[in-house]
This record gives sequence, C-alpha cells and structure tokens, in this order.
Amino acid sequence: EGTDMRFASTLAAAVALTSSTVSAFVAPSSSISTATTTHLKMSEVEQPDVSAYMTGARPEGTENYIMQQTMVRVKDPKASLDFYCNVLGFKLLMYREFPQWEFNVYFVAPIADASTIPEDEDGRWAMCMNTPGCLELTWNYGSEKEEAKYVYNTGNGDSTGTSDGQKIKGGFGHIGITVPNVYRACERFKEMGCEFHKSPNGGGMKGLAFIKDPDGYLVEILPQGKMVPEAIDCMGVAADGGEGYKDNSK
Repeated sequence: EGTDMRFASTLAAAVALTSSTVSAFVAPSSSISTATTTHLKMSEVEQPDVSAYMTGARPEGTENYIMQQTMVRVKDPKASLDFYCNVLGFKLLMYREFPQWEFNVYFVAPIADASTIPEDEDGRWAMCMNTPGCLELTWNYGSEKEEAKYVYNTGNGDSTGTSDGQKIKGGFGHIGITVPNVYRACERFKEMGCEFHKSPNGGGMKGLAFIKDPDGYLVEILPQGKMVPEAIDCMGVAADGGEGYKDNSK
C-alpha cells in the first residue's frame, strides 16, 4: 500500500530506517515498541531529480488552471452519494441528467458550508468549475440492476470487467482525503460499516488507512499533520510489525 511505488522508494532511500517497521512517513511514538524487527530493503533504482518541478512560476497561460475533478463510474448513484456525503462529509455541489444519452453526473466536494452553494443552476455550475478537488460520479442507466457487487474495474490488480477473468495491471490507484486524526476517523468508518482495505496499523506504513467506496474504489485516509502511529487501531491491529509496501496494481 501507500501512494506510489516510486514515491515510497524515494522516501525509503532518503531515510535510514533502523527500528521496527514504522515507515519514513511516520513520526516516532513512545507508545510503540522501538525494538528492531524488520529492516526495509532500500531501492537500487536510480531516482529522477524532480526538484525543478517544485520551484518557479507556473508556465505562462496556466496561472488560473485548476485541478477541478476526477471522474469515476458508479453502479448506484444513491449508494455512492450516501457514502461520499454521509460517510466522508462531502456535499453534492452540482448534478446534470442526460436521459437522451442515459447517464447522469454528480459532482461532490468537501464544501465547508452548504449554504454557500447557489440555488440556481448557473451559479452551481460556476462554483463547481472553480472548486478544486471535486469528484464526478457518473451513473450509466441500468448499471444499478446488474447482479454483481462491482461492475467497474478499480484499476488495482482487478479482474472486474476483463474478458478473460484475469487481473489487469491497473494504472488508477485511489483518491485520498486528509483528516485531523486517522485513528479516530477510522473508528467512525468502522462504526458506519465501511470496508477496510488497510487499517491504520496494517502493513508496513503506519498511520494511514484505505477504505472502499460502494464500487470498490480505494479511498486513502491520511493525517493533516504528522503521521503518529497509535499502539492499536480500530481493527485491533498492533503498530509493531507489518509486511511493508504492497503494489496494488498487481
């Protein structure tokens, strides 16, 4: 698990890990044993120099570009809206119905104050198009009637929708949210019946989690501050130990 294999390798190569399996992301915690258990193998892959992409002005003409949306197809719009609005706390910012083409789109985003969402369609469109980080949920009519639990491939080593039933090496990985406290958030997610792909102490990277939305897409849960692991997570998994990073594309 984690964000991206190259990202994890870069972090691992940059930080000498000498105790337990707490990853380079994680701040030390006195509640966790410091006894040496497993050492992570450092990557021997030559890492690209990306420092130039972190500095300087944006290219001319791109100053006002916004990363506005990611789109995923969903089986049942009601189930997806229940998850993103009632579990993750997003709001439905705008939606459009296209019965002539038999699909609808629903734009959700973490809007702090729902009263700021305009009541008129033009106002909602304008707000939506200027809100970074929206998620566009696309519903194709009839998908909700399919018997299978999942009807769309999630991109993570998934066999859904393949003609031969074999898993594909997917490119899409997950979306992610940040929360004040990963462990408290995950306790709430568990109480609400969410399915965990990784609890906060699962695997080798401590202090982050993955839950699944109704279509099986992964949602990463990260802290808004330092990654400080707790001794036991909501699933009863201890912070000591862990198998390390797993490439979900395979």
